[in-house]
Amino acid sequence: MRASEASGSVVLPVVTRAVYARRVDTYTPAEITERLLALRADHRALDERITRMAANGEDDLESKRLKRHRLQLKDCITRLESLQIPDEPA
Repeated sequence: MRASEASGSVVLPVVTRAVYARRVDTYTPAEITERLLALRADHRALDERITRMAANGEDDLESKRLKRHRLQLKDCITRLESLQIPDEPA
C-alpha cells in the first residue's frame, strides 16, 4: 500500500498527449500566400503601434515586448517566403 493510499487520497496517473504544430512544409502554396498576407498585416500594425508608442514616450517594457513579437513575425514571414522559392535541380 502506498503512502497516498494509506492517507485516503487517490493519485491518478498523469496522462499527457503530445500536440504537434502543423509542419510549415505541409502548407499548400495558396495557404502560404494567405498566411503571408495575414502576417504582413500584423507586422505593419505592430510597426505602427511601436512608432506611436515611441512618439508618445509610452512604456519601454511594452515597447520591447512588441518589438520582440514583430521580429518573430518577420522571421516567420521570411521562412514562408523561402518556401515559395522553387527548388532548383542540382
